[in-house]
Amino acid sequence: MKKEAETTTQPSVHAFLDFMGRKGLNTTAQRKAIAEAFFDFPGHHSLEEFYLHIQKKDPSIGQTTVYRTLKLLCDAGLATETHFSDGIARYEVAHPDSHHDHMVCLVCGTIVEICDERIEKLQKDIASAHGFVLSGHVHNLYGICPTCRAARDTHSS
Repeated sequence: MKKEAETTTQPSVHAFLDFMGRKGLNTTAQRKAIAEAFFDFPGHHSLEEFYLHIQKKDPSIGQTTVYRTLKLLCDAGLATETHFSDGIARYEVAHPDSHHDHMVCLVCGTIVEICDERIEKLQKDIASAHGFVLSGHVHNLYGICPTCRAARDTHSS
């Protein structure tokens, strides 16, 4: 199983190292370790959550190094920084060839990725009707997930 994870993360890590080289930045062992851990840790993670993940792997890596490396991953187009209603930046692996939106539970914070061509088409149609050409967008839907609704309904009965 580890071999499979290595093959999926290696191209992204190599792309990051290539980016660093093109920018004349140091490709330190810590930055490489952070990039590898990032690509092996799916989801939408705050700096703090990701830092705790890194600490389990290598306690010598500092939070500032993690933050700066996440910013470099974003600059390289390999990570995306998203802000939800709580105002906390969360990072996820960027997939340039596919776009997705998010549904966010306001109770537990669960984030569900959604991709629906109807939404994408409607956004383009609306932009066009107003004379806009879209270069990007953020679409987050907020509500209460089924698990939290069920728990709420159980407590109110």
